[in-house]
Amino acid sequence: MSLATQTDRRMMFLAMSCIGFIASPGRAATVTEDSGEGGYDGDAEIVVTGQREPPRIGAKDVAAPLDTPRSIVVVDSETIRQTGSATLADALRTVPGITFGAAEGGNPIGDRPFIRGFDSQGGIYVDGARDLAAQTRETFAVDSIQVVRGSDSTLGGRGSAGGTINILSKLPQAEDFESVAASFGNANYRRVTADLNHRIGNHAALRIEGLWHDQDVAGRDSIWQQRWGFAPSVTLGLGTPTRLTASYYYLESHELPDSGLPYLYTIANAPGTGEIPTRPALGRVTTISGQSGIVERSNFYGLTDRDFRDSTTNQATLRVEHDFGGITLRNTARFTASRQAYSFLLPDDSTGNVYGTNAASPGTAGGLVWRRANTRYSHSESILDQTDLFGRFDTGGIKHSVSLGTEISWEKARRGAFVLATGSTISPRCNPATIALYDCTSLFDPNPSDPWVNYASDTSSVPVPIVRGAPNSETQNDASTVSAYAFDSATLLPQLILNLGARLDRFKSTITPPFASQAFQLSRTDSLFNWQAGLVFKPTPDTSLYASYATAATPPNSLLGEGREDNALGVVDNPALVRSLKVQKTRSYEAGAKANLLHERLALGLAGFQTDIANARVTDADNNAAFIGKSRIRGIELTASGTILPGWTVFGGYTFLDTRILDGGFTALTAPAVSGQAAKIVLVPSVNSGKRMPQTARNSFTLWTNVQPARRVSLGAGAFYTSRQYGGYADNRAASQNAAGIVTVSPATRILLREIPGYWRFDARLAWQVTDSVELSVNAQNLTDKAYFSQAYSSHYATIAPGRTVFGTLSFKLQ
Repeated sequence: MSLATQTDRRMMFLAMSCIGFIASPGRAATVTEDSGEGGYDGDAEIVVTGQREPPRIGAKDVAAPLDTPRSIVVVDSETIRQTGSATLADALRTVPGITFGAAEGGNPIGDRPFIRGFDSQGGIYVDGARDLAAQTRETFAVDSIQVVRGSDSTLGGRGSAGGTINILSKLPQAEDFESVAASFGNANYRRVTADLNHRIGNHAALRIEGLWHDQDVAGRDSIWQQRWGFAPSVTLGLGTPTRLTASYYYLESHELPDSGLPYLYTIANAPGTGEIPTRPALGRVTTISGQSGIVERSNFYGLTDRDFRDSTTNQATLRVEHDFGGITLRNTARFTASRQAYSFLLPDDSTGNVYGTNAASPGTAGGLVWRRANTRYSHSESILDQTDLFGRFDTGGIKHSVSLGTEISWEKARRGAFVLATGSTISPRCNPATIALYDCTSLFDPNPSDPWVNYASDTSSVPVPIVRGAPNSETQNDASTVSAYAFDSATLLPQLILNLGARLDRFKSTITPPFASQAFQLSRTDSLFNWQAGLVFKPTPDTSLYASYATAATPPNSLLGEGREDNALGVVDNPALVRSLKVQKTRSYEAGAKANLLHERLALGLAGFQTDIANARVTDADNNAAFIGKSRIRGIELTASGTILPGWTVFGGYTFLDTRILDGGFTALTAPAVSGQAAKIVLVPSVNSGKRMPQTARNSFTLWTNVQPARRVSLGAGAFYTSRQYGGYADNRAASQNAAGIVTVSPATRILLREIPGYWRFDARLAWQVTDSVELSVNAQNLTDKAYFSQAYSSHYATIAPGRTVFGTLSFKLQ
């Protein structure tokens, strides 16, 4: 493992500076994807006239957004630039209805967006190809981000219950431009990006983007982030029927990861009765085991000598396409390799150290935080080949825009854990000995620089280095997928469009668990069929009304261990259990309206929807895995994007989500052994039944607007609201038995709701176009320095967002 030193950072900065790009403050010329004559023709010269920029269209998008019976949001390059979004998560926070989940293992720090109440980590794509690895994605090489909401396995394959996110890359264009932007701000914020596009002859172009980024995190002690990357690409045959594009993407990241603040209560020591919300400890706490103090937003409970996160991503893509009149044939081949290693703090162990002891949790002192380290090293690889045939033709009086394709992929993910003393054998966790070893720290005044040392065991005094586990302690997941799909947007009448799609996947996955004691594999194969249908009615050429139906299917082991999934294969040598697992299926119903106003400068959308799951994996009354869990999501979405008046643009919307776990299955309770009776397990209905789905917000609102009051001056402002979110639930039901073996279950007197409160966040931007080639701008993110939480985990902690971050950017461009 390696932590970047200050010298390393300076060397990376010098290396990036030597690239020598000269660059643009604002958008480079807007050129859509080379679509030839196939598919929807989205080419339009819009930027100069101030019209709304349409999304860049891919092979599977057989109709313009106005004529597509789905809710689609596109975050374009200008919105990304104006809002100062440096990561995918930053950019997606401008889209209402998207929240982000926290986790404990797998992908606790990387991108884990929730769309319409569903974890969509497995629904992230780059240029239409799945991008599964656990990672934190950057925006320096991103042209735009397309969010399709609603069940979407027909488009992307397995998973995608709530929708998909398709990241569209910056690729060579048919004109020369060079740009560089350098930013500097508080909390040592430093960022340099560069983008160079050079035409080679009449029909070829080379483009390369570069990044260097280094910052501390405003309002947080000790936390820092550093990364650098580059993305070259070349296209041959620009402007001709045959085109070949080769591209490569590299990103390397180092950081001290942040897990925020611990929750105040556990179910054992929560005061009162009934439903008891517990929020992360923040602000003044009057009494904790005789102590009083303030839990500052800056408190970091991790250790700079132990905690880290290092990751790298390598991605190579080769795309060749040829236009046959109105039909285009395209083949895309991609290889991706990602590596990640981390020691990630989980503050608190949920046994009562933070708030203190009571009769139900003896031995806990209170006012303390257990410094549990969650560790992993992993690497994943994937090879994908995707072939698409798309275009337009007529059959009689019906106009068709179609896309047919096949996909073959191979994926592998292998993971292990670092060897360190975790304190798991010590009880109570926080005692004078563990405090002396810095495994426990003060809730009010933690010191991340405590001289922590790793020992051979919990009771040893022999220091040892942190090393990787033995190869036979690692777990490997392998998967292969063969797919075929077809889409058709059929214009039956000028006012009536029928949209159909279907996809068939054969997904085979194998898990090889650690084989320290024995070697075995678990494997299964699932055939997935998904389809979608929608009808669009157009009262006028610039408006549409639609209704649609779509399905999604999530097979066991869908994420290959790269994130949290409730339907994993597991590591138990039980082929019968593997065979009994089922594919979780989702159905979505949606109706809505869309309008392109002001000569297509402003796009408005309204959608109402319902998504159902009827066979989620839960525990049944016999303590077996059963597919009887039910959930339902209902909601409304409003979106707006474009130009209201010359010089005044808007982007944002509102989402209302009514999520409900209708049937959460059962929970196992253990009745302790008594004289003459062994311990017994009894099943009770899950505390989750009837509750809101975790990590989703009932109400969310986003708005980014930019105004040009003068020719060379622009003002931007953002308002973002997210209502209360729940991380998870717990209750205090307990089982007991008498000497006759009769088991009784005490009713719940307390139900713990782990939650984070709703919040408003405000951003601002001021920009001055000094000359046609030079722009100076200032961004202020979280302008009011609001202390709010952005992610809620089901236990242990919630992630606190950065404080006020202000940075200036000097941009240059030549074109």
